[in-house]
Amino acid sequence: MVPTTTKQWTVTGKDGFDSLKFHENAQLPKLGDHDVLVHFHYFSLNYRDLIIPKGKYPLPTKDNVIPGSDGAGTVEAVGARVTQFKPGDKVLTLFNQAHQAGPISRAIVGTGLGGAVDGALRQYGSFDQTGLVHMPVTLDFKQSSTLPCAALTAWNALYGIESKALKPGETILTQGTGGVSIFALQFAKVAGARVIATTSSAAKANTLRQLGADTVINYKDDLNWGETAKKASPHGLGVDHILEVGGPKTMTQSLKAAKPEGVISIIGFLGGMSKEQPSFLECLNHIVTVRGVLVGSRLQFETMNEAIDANGIKPVVDEKVFPFEELKDAYQYMWDQKHFGKLTVKIDDAASKL
Repeated sequence: MVPTTTKQWTVTGKDGFDSLKFHENAQLPKLGDHDVLVHFHYFSLNYRDLIIPKGKYPLPTKDNVIPGSDGAGTVEAVGARVTQFKPGDKVLTLFNQAHQAGPISRAIVGTGLGGAVDGALRQYGSFDQTGLVHMPVTLDFKQSSTLPCAALTAWNALYGIESKALKPGETILTQGTGGVSIFALQFAKVAGARVIATTSSAAKANTLRQLGADTVINYKDDLNWGETAKKASPHGLGVDHILEVGGPKTMTQSLKAAKPEGVISIIGFLGGMSKEQPSFLECLNHIVTVRGVLVGSRLQFETMNEAIDANGIKPVVDEKVFPFEELKDAYQYMWDQKHFGKLTVKIDDAASKL
């Protein structure tokens, strides 16, 4: 029997994590002809999720939105005209629901899950069939829930510009040990590329080396880590791909590390905002391509999932898993930077679905 109610969270206001409100019996809308009803099992958190209730997210949001972009679950029911999925299929949510393939547009930006449209932090949710993809067959629900935002962002950063797509023997630079950076490291290693990683922790440095990082730089000990990264690249020529997650406070170092004709993909601003940052002219001075990356398309998602299955890539997931009802604690845990890799929330028991 198709459920008619669901447990869910919403973001009401911009008062920080107290804006998160839990609903025990929210009404589910009638399933449309092209809709797929998903029973969610796991969800993974992103930095974006933390700043939306704080009112600091720069892209479109709506009040009382169901938060979260990264859900993994089982198809419970399908509309009369759904052709791509059937009950029992294991699926993942697409971050920008309208981004099917090709370049992103302003209209597509307005379809961001958990911001502009209702997201995945609920027990059951219905989505147009084009807003979902099949899970990788080699991953479970918890692992798969980490893919929709962080993994796809890393994939787009490395492969989104076809003429500058990552090639074997090239070098990438990652910052920190968040989800995007870890996925980029994993994707680069299976592609035959070198990885230079930065971190502030000796313990995390060891883990980065275990994951395959060729060079690890402690950015707290080495304030000029951009030059150090450049020297560590083959022949000291510079880095081909840089995943810039820090924002204005780290951009200067990224420019110093970049190889001429290299690519800097700006993904976030974990280091906070600052008026003191490089100007556009620095792109010319360093002869680099700088691009903003907002996750990726459904086509890229499907391609990435095939690569994950083919290469046996396993997401790095924090050992701590939060119950659905303790979402606020999960937000605070991640805000305090206690996590390594991706942090997950268990929404509903998936044991019978595996």
